Amino acid sequence: MKHIFSAFLRDEPRVLTRVTSLFGRRGFNIDSLAVGGTHEPGVSRMTFVLEAPQETAEQVRRQLEKLEDVLSVIQHDPDSAVDRELALVKVAVSDAFARHEIRHIADDFRARTVDAAPGSLVLEVTGASGKINAFVEQLRPFGIQECMRTGAIAMERGATEEDALLGYSQAAEELSA
Repeated sequence: MKHIFSAFLRDEPRVLTRVTSLFGRRGFNIDSLAVGGTHEPGVSRMTFVLEAPQETAEQVRRQLEKLEDVLSVIQHDPDSAVDRELALVKVAVSDAFARHEIRHIADDFRARTVDAAPGSLVLEVTGASGKINAFVEQLRPFGIQECMRTGAIAMERGATEEDALLGYSQAAEELSA
């Protein structure tokens, strides 16, 4: 079962290492990881995807919440969250017909061409991980030269994640004080 978590962390050196080492020590594999700043100074948001039974996911959440530098943890419900990935795919272009076909596939997936060279195209696509997988598979016959994916990022739909963000907001106020 796929689980998507967001953890709000103090934006300080070695925090990411401490959080990810928790997974390694316990033998959990992170399928996807994305980390970046938030609108609050001094706070980062780490989103990760874990393929595990529900009991394991609950254990991960409890263990994360015990870490001093973790301000708050959200386990996203797939029915009430939006998750997206970004991918850059460099695909070989052998001739004008191949270039046309690749651009047609890109249009079908709402991908953008971000670089065009004589022998290749670099395409950018965003969407759910299934869409990214399908896009890559459609391009595979042309010859993928490189592919880079960001990992999933997620957010709850509608109103803010009030319960989970309460601790985060209080900690963010303390950081700015």
